[in-house]
Amino acid sequence: MIFHSAQNTAEIIHGDSVQVLPTLGGGYSMVIADPPYASGGGGIREKQRPTGEKYAKDPRFMDFEGDARDQRSWVSWMARWMSEARALCDDAALIAVFTDWRQLPSVTDALQWADWLWRGIVVWDKVNPRPQLGRYKQQCEFVVWGSKGAIPPDKDIGVLPGLYSYLMPTGAKRLHQTEKPVPLLSDLLAICPARGKVLDPFMGSGAAVEAALCTGHDVTGIEITEHYFQTSAARLRAFTGQHE
Repeated sequence: MIFHSAQNTAEIIHGDSVQVLPTLGGGYSMVIADPPYASGGGGIREKQRPTGEKYAKDPRFMDFEGDARDQRSWVSWMARWMSEARALCDDAALIAVFTDWRQLPSVTDALQWADWLWRGIVVWDKVNPRPQLGRYKQQCEFVVWGSKGAIPPDKDIGVLPGLYSYLMPTGAKRLHQTEKPVPLLSDLLAICPARGKVLDPFMGSGAAVEAALCTGHDVTGIEITEHYFQTSAARLRAFTGQHE
């Protein structure tokens, strides 16, 4: 499906990223990705629970695919799609990948195995996470970021923060169990060159696609779960005013 907003275009594709990525053309300036964490527990039995039990016990949200891999297969899969995405990117392209505290070390490994240069970690402060009696709150998630080779020293973006504070979407604005706030995604895309082309291999409910259009970028989004692909399509129809 193709959507148009002002001078920018969003293409969304229903399918498995590992299979879809090799079929795409190149020219991407940034990859922004919120892949399944395969987290939510220390052992394989806990990881294989439905995503609704692990992340958002709310009957409004349908479970999503790809979140039940064991640790070795998950890291291998992460390195595979990151490598496929890198092949589609221009030199000096950026990548930003969301993760939680459990998988943070593994994401940094997978990113480097895929031959991206690891540049650092951005912190997302969720501000008001659920309380955990007798423990520190799990208040933050993380964005592992890197580049395809050197970043030009004259890149005209100024100095960007290393920490962003945004509440999770709530109520009717929340369309996915693990949805990220559009303002956060828009801020992360500030590092992307002006009018650069953005790739989102795990589109979910389309928040990053909307953020890319908001910030003046063409964007390609891929989503494997039919329900969330249709959710993204509905979101983009509403955002662009475009009909079927």
